[in-house]
Parts: sequence; C-alpha cells; structure tokens
Amino acid sequence: MHLRFTEPELAILIEMVSLAANVAAVNQKPGAEEGVAAFEDLESKILERVGHAGFGDIIEFDDEKQHYRVTAEYEGGSFYQECFDEFREESFWEELVIRLADRDLIRSIGLRAWEKLNELERRTRTAEIEKRYWDEFTKNGIDRVALIHSPNEG
Repeated sequence: MHLRFTEPELAILIEMVSLAANVAAVNQKPGAEEGVAAFEDLESKILERVGHAGFGDIIEFDDEKQHYRVTAEYEGGSFYQECFDEFREESFWEELVIRLADRDLIRSIGLRAWEKLNELERRTRTAEIEKRYWDEFTKNGIDRVALIHSPNEG
C-alpha cells in the first residue's frame, strides 16, 4: 500500500502516532506489554520514514529503547502533548468525581444494591453528588481533600 501525504499531513501524522503511543504506554496492566510494544514499533517505523522525508530535525533515535521518537524539544511544544496533558487532567477529575460519588451511593444504599444498578442508573442516582464534587473541585482543586486514617492505622 502506498499513501501520499502533504507536508502538513505528515506533521499531523507524526503527532497522531506519537499521541497514540503515549496513551498506550500509560497502560500498565499485566498482559498489555505486547499491545504497547506494537504501538511503539509502528510509531518508530513511521517516525523513521518521516525523518527521511524532511522531518529529521524533530526525529531522533533512542539508543536505549532502539526506537525512533520525536525530540524532547519538539514534544514540549507540540499539540499532541497538549492533548495528552489535557486528557490526563480531565480523566483524573472525572474519575475522581465518579468514584467518590459511587462511594457515597454505596454507603447510602449498600454494595449489593449498587451492583444491581446499571451505569445509567448509577449516574442518574449520583448526579447531584457528582455536581457537588465538581463544584468543590472547580473552586478548590484538591486543597480540601484529606485522607482520614482509622484510629488503629496511626
């Protein structure tokens, strides 16, 4: 298969494969190594080729990993890094709000009743709780979040 890309399209492709490889690398679940390696290998292959197609100034070879990658200087100012950072930030807050709201609902109705609810029912039941957490975190971030240990845990 042969594909032809314009220079601006190649620049976008570089960012897309780098973003995908970065997201895949976050997966630390047992058994994910093969999938992560496949993403990294394809990224390396594409970056090697685009490096020879006029993008050599932003592509380098990592001797330790034996893969091509974008340079740290390029990555720091790239759109894909901005997307990745924003994705991580939003995922953190959304997951925190959902988990805390689910925890509160479980405390209210019990684990068995919570397990019987589907995802839509859970989100419907926790909508007000989630809103309170969103309001709190929007206003104060994590400044007022604290872990309270049981007396026997020190």
